[in-house]
Amino acid sequence: MMHAVPPRPSLITHSADFLREALLRGDWAGNLPSERTLCLRLRISRPTLRAVLAQLEREGLISAVENKKRRILAVPAAMPASRPTSIVLLTPVAAQLMPPFVLFWLDALRVLLSEAGYSLEVHASAPCFSAKPAAALEKLARRTPAAAWVLFRSTAVMQRWFVEHRLPAVIAGSCAEGVGLPSVDIDYRAACRHAAVMLRQKGHRRIALLLPDSSHGGDAESEHGFREAFAGVADVTPLVLRHEETVVRLVACLEEVLRGKPRPGAFLVARSSHALTVITHLLRAGYRLPRDFAVVSRDDDAFLDHVVPQVTRYAADPARFAKRLAKLVLELAQSGRTTLAPVRLMPDLRRGETG
Repeated sequence: MMHAVPPRPSLITHSADFLREALLRGDWAGNLPSERTLCLRLRISRPTLRAVLAQLEREGLISAVENKKRRILAVPAAMPASRPTSIVLLTPVAAQLMPPFVLFWLDALRVLLSEAGYSLEVHASAPCFSAKPAAALEKLARRTPAAAWVLFRSTAVMQRWFVEHRLPAVIAGSCAEGVGLPSVDIDYRAACRHAAVMLRQKGHRRIALLLPDSSHGGDAESEHGFREAFAGVADVTPLVLRHEETVVRLVACLEEVLRGKPRPGAFLVARSSHALTVITHLLRAGYRLPRDFAVVSRDDDAFLDHVVPQVTRYAADPARFAKRLAKLVLELAQSGRTTLAPVRLMPDLRRGETG
């Protein structure tokens, strides 16, 4: 049995397809080129070209001849905009000034995003973290197209700016009050509540929480959890001490409280580097830990493994942090939507010799 051979497309069909695609791409504006120009480009005769043009005229893509010209009626198809493939992490400090824990989850995040086809760009910009960051943020957003933004140590003003401008952003930390952005953070509220209860149960009656004088959401959550541990407890005095984030100011704050009467018997310290400053200052002053003072670090970093006496602290897994952060970032970059429910990771207590 002989099979029928499918008919080959005619030269007119081929030429019409070519011109149709060119018109919809917007290769020409206003009028079609002359018949001579089109014949040379398509390598067809003038009768064949006129048959092609008649077909495109019937399709409504071009007009009939008017003053020896044909107007283009086709609307060029919008070219699909190339989607950004960069995730931009915005930070107030350069990478070399970041704590080791942050560097660990940052590297893990970069790998996870790369596996999904996205690159991670880190932008350190102090002006974006100022009291009036709008101009700096607008300039950065214009010159840096991003599929999504990750805001590290962000201020309330910054967070509200991203909400108002509807830019896709995830907070690596906690949201300010009233800000609806997805976020991933350590559960500082639960950790500080747990630490305060633990110190209280060890017999301490005057317990101090040392916090940086900042507006970071995680520090605010730390204070909430710390105070919750003393609700309804009459015989324990909680203190919240704020300091500027320098060694000199932290030591001055510590010296002032040590001169007071009665002085605290236990310190819960935010930031692992600040906990190290508190411990070494107390040891330098001749105090013994935990006989004279108990010190607990709210945070953990690898360098604390090399400190003696062994530091009591709360440790979170940077790989787990990066995984939860990457999940939100990729959902936002790929679909424009993600959960707004805060993701909070409870750290583990690592018992040491200081608390």
